[in-house]
Amino acid sequence: MSPKLIVSTGQYSDKGRKETNQDFHGIVTPAEPLLSSKGIAVALADGISSSEVSQIASETAVSGFLEDYYCTSEAWSVKTSADRVLAAMNSWLFAETQQSQSRYDKDRGYVCTFSAMVIKSTTAHVFHVGDARIYLLRDGSLEQLTSDHRVWVSRDQSYLSRALGIGPRVEIDYFALQIEKGDLFILATDGVHEYVDADFLHSLFSTAGTVGTLGPPSTPSVPGTAGTPGTLGERDTVCTAGAHGLGSGLDRLARDMAEEALRRGSQDNLTVQLVRIETLPDAAASEIHQRVSELALAPTLEARMLVDGYRVVKEVHGSSRSHVFLAIDEETSTPVILKTPSVDLQGDPAYLERFLMEEWVARRINSPHVLKPVAQTRKRNYLYVVMELIDGQSLAQWMIDNPRPKLETVRGIVEQIAKGLRAFHRVEMLHQDLRPENIMIDSTGTVKIIDFGSTSVAGVMEHAAPGERTGILGTEQYAAPEYFLGEAGSPRSDLFSLGVITYQMLTGRLPYGTDAAKARTRSAQRKLQYRSALHDKREIPAWVDGALRTAVHPDPAKRYQELSEFMFDLRQPNQAFLRRTRPPLLERNPVIFWKSVSLVLALLVIALLKALNKT
Repeated sequence: MSPKLIVSTGQYSDKGRKETNQDFHGIVTPAEPLLSSKGIAVALADGISSSEVSQIASETAVSGFLEDYYCTSEAWSVKTSADRVLAAMNSWLFAETQQSQSRYDKDRGYVCTFSAMVIKSTTAHVFHVGDARIYLLRDGSLEQLTSDHRVWVSRDQSYLSRALGIGPRVEIDYFALQIEKGDLFILATDGVHEYVDADFLHSLFSTAGTVGTLGPPSTPSVPGTAGTPGTLGERDTVCTAGAHGLGSGLDRLARDMAEEALRRGSQDNLTVQLVRIETLPDAAASEIHQRVSELALAPTLEARMLVDGYRVVKEVHGSSRSHVFLAIDEETSTPVILKTPSVDLQGDPAYLERFLMEEWVARRINSPHVLKPVAQTRKRNYLYVVMELIDGQSLAQWMIDNPRPKLETVRGIVEQIAKGLRAFHRVEMLHQDLRPENIMIDSTGTVKIIDFGSTSVAGVMEHAAPGERTGILGTEQYAAPEYFLGEAGSPRSDLFSLGVITYQMLTGRLPYGTDAAKARTRSAQRKLQYRSALHDKREIPAWVDGALRTAVHPDPAKRYQELSEFMFDLRQPNQAFLRRTRPPLLERNPVIFWKSVSLVLALLVIALLKALNKT
């Protein structure tokens, strides 16, 4: 069994010499599968002393972050998930201040500092605004990871330049770093870190000993207040204000830090969180990885065979990557598509994980233009995926049947594909293998994107080791040029593929022929010559050709930024394209161009020969 992410935590918080504790802190350690997909979240907030409601701000910020972060899509990256939650939290706090009597005085509003970490796989993601601090103690070396957002106007006066709730928008510092076993993270409010220096911390932790001698891995046994059990599934939730954690060795160290700050004269609230990395998971460890290990390979399927309640009818498609069968769900009498891995690749774990990713991806996208999975109601014993049956044909077959489609028909199909792609992009997924064979048109004319074996998922890629993130998984004729340079894709990469498909539907050929797949350097890609879609026998407006040229530009920075821009320019003449002159003959018809050049040269040679004969 692959090792899991295990951390030890300790916390301590006290009002110190103040009447109330305006600090708030919390930790969420979820069970699987959230432990792998979302990680462990640690958060700390400090309300500003000048405000009588800042403790509400700090409690809301921490509890809201720890609750809402785990409600975001598993497909999103940690950064996207946290950014969305914190932006919403900041807007709420600022709105509360605007509606209160302190709307003209931010120092009395719903304002707090905020520092958090999300530890996922082998990476710590740090989010910070304000003047609390996060430190890393590694191999005896102490490093301050965050910067203080405080401006000093004099030796005794200062103000926060950034904090949650100060304005309608907030800039959150973010960075990620690879973690190691034994790393100790220290989160502390200014009431502690301004009075406890590095020498004391070195002495404190060196005296306590190394990993394994500070006490058992544990968290304070304080009732969770960041959501109810069941909201996030089985989990260990700690979200407290003013609690004295005394349950483990790390709790005692957190208390010692706070009490030392108090002894040295701190006048502020005192809060410390300690997080020690005990065990790191394998980089490849994930929900999909575990399922590949648990499920047996499906037997060679034939008509009438029964597999986990699915009766095989016939094989409808077979390739080097997979075998696709029509089957009947005997429980519901519903026809479905049952897909099994290729026999030749069943010994490749990476391929099997990508194979199972198809169903994982499909379950997290809700769009009428994306293939839907079939709900799994029975125990699965074998490795396969089950999808809805689409009664229709592929776009590849449709193009064969419709070699000269009307422009409006092409627009309708492309707009439906774009809607499906937007559903991918909203959850930080890239299809990466958009081609006519992976687009289906059903009997009602609805277009659906299928085959997610090459799909890139930001949240899942955070599990992968760096060497696993390269390689072209899609079909080369439709793949964006940046993939051939070893670069990561973006939504503009899927846009390129859509542009190539649109071009092919209108012209019957590819915009760069096979040259784009051969261009493996930037220099070669700069030399690619776009072949105009304008044709003497096809009614294609010049401004549509301009839209296609932009969509399939080799440089992603020069393509459309959004799919909607491409869709708009396919329907509305872009004035920039209208101002362009007709493409030169070399671009429109290179064969005729070179024939004309040859004819002119031949005539010149004849004229020269005649002139020589006369002399």
